[in-house]
Amino acid sequence: MTGFAPLVTARLLLRPLRASDAPDVHRLVNDWDIAKNLAHVPFPYPRDLADSWIADTAERLAAGRAYSLAVERDGVLVGCAGLTLDGEEADLGYWIGRRYWGQGIAAEAAGRLSAWALATLPLRRIRAQALLDNARSIAVLTRVGFSPDGEGEADFVSRGGMMPVVKFVATRDSLPSLTPALAAAPAAASPRILLVAACALIDSGGRVLLARRPEGKPLAGLWEFPGGKVDAGETPEDALIRELHEELGIEVNSACLAPFTFASHAFPDFHLLMPLYLCRRWQGQVTGREGQALAWVRPQKLGDYQMPPADVPLVALLRDFL
Repeated sequence: MTGFAPLVTARLLLRPLRASDAPDVHRLVNDWDIAKNLAHVPFPYPRDLADSWIADTAERLAAGRAYSLAVERDGVLVGCAGLTLDGEEADLGYWIGRRYWGQGIAAEAAGRLSAWALATLPLRRIRAQALLDNARSIAVLTRVGFSPDGEGEADFVSRGGMMPVVKFVATRDSLPSLTPALAAAPAAASPRILLVAACALIDSGGRVLLARRPEGKPLAGLWEFPGGKVDAGETPEDALIRELHEELGIEVNSACLAPFTFASHAFPDFHLLMPLYLCRRWQGQVTGREGQALAWVRPQKLGDYQMPPADVPLVALLRDFL
């Protein structure tokens, strides 16, 4: 992977590590209070190990196997946070220099990286662990939105053997930053109906277009049929014509939109009604104009993509029809 864009929070910058970071990494991590809580870090921490580790992180980042990032505040490296990929799961790790403890930096960095990964990478969940006696890290993971997932043991180089750990896991449903729409006020006795129109674009090879919800939107990271909310005064067809132009840059005639089926799904604060249309003809080149990832998918492979709960029942119907 090339061209990784740094992740930004209110106070922090998470960026790829550079060779020039080695002195700061060594200075901060060569501290027993840091090293004792990191499974793969020896103590004392040799200076040349910082150089080789940073070089390795660059290679793994370029290959898309791991994302080890410097945590920078006001231009100063204050720690590191990283994810190591393992199929559809990833392992989260982080450390913050002791002088920067107590400022919420670890939770801010870990939360931003986890939210980005679940919204961008093909992951179903993120795992993490903390030593049983590491109350600070347990508090950080809980604050971010990770849930306990049992206890176990892990080998800690600095401590010379196996140590008891608490395991944690996070999914899109557990991270608050990925589910803002579901945190609204309690539902009224009669939930409001939200009308959303969706479209299954089908190309000449019989493939169906899916779009991935980008970070910052509810249910970020899930794949869905393109479309959007039907505004007041619009028909579902009008809404789709507008949304397909805004999202994908294509022009669609209402005569080319064929009603197929619909989804009806209850959320905590509203009820979603979503008609699904089929479309085989349009003008223009399909492009993700809102930064969303796109995928042309064979009907039999639609089930391999994680989708919002309202879209899931539509997959079997569409697959059987095509």
